[in-house]
Amino acid sequence: MGYDAGKKIKGRKRHILVDTQGLLLKAIVHPANIQDRDGAVLVLAGLRRLYPRLRLIWADGAYRGKVLDEMFANPRVWRLEVVKRTDAAGGFKVLPRRWVVERTLGWLGRSRRLARDYESLARTACAYIKMAMIQLMLRRLATI
Repeated sequence: MGYDAGKKIKGRKRHILVDTQGLLLKAIVHPANIQDRDGAVLVLAGLRRLYPRLRLIWADGAYRGKVLDEMFANPRVWRLEVVKRTDAAGGFKVLPRRWVVERTLGWLGRSRRLARDYESLARTACAYIKMAMIQLMLRRLATI
């Protein structure tokens, strides 16, 4: 367990990587005291091996830093595109491509087990994220 003073949360943070339809590709759960840019490194570790055809990753503005710049130094292999919120935008504004991840987090939030941070182990919390996504995908397959 950790505390993130910037977001004023204690407990854990969830970092997910989804495809363009919002289906889960990878999930990482870690203590809240780890910064978002360091969590991005954890999510992206081993990603080239799992998804060799992946070329472009859209990310939140918090996913910037020296380590990520080094990771994406060769734009021919893959590219990180940070979707930033403009300072001129007042109030709520839907950002392009960011809503896909937010929608997936909303789907996961409907799972009773993921609505609160009940788990004592991070790997158990990550397993429940995967189980909730499997349930969602199976429900969609059953309606086809």
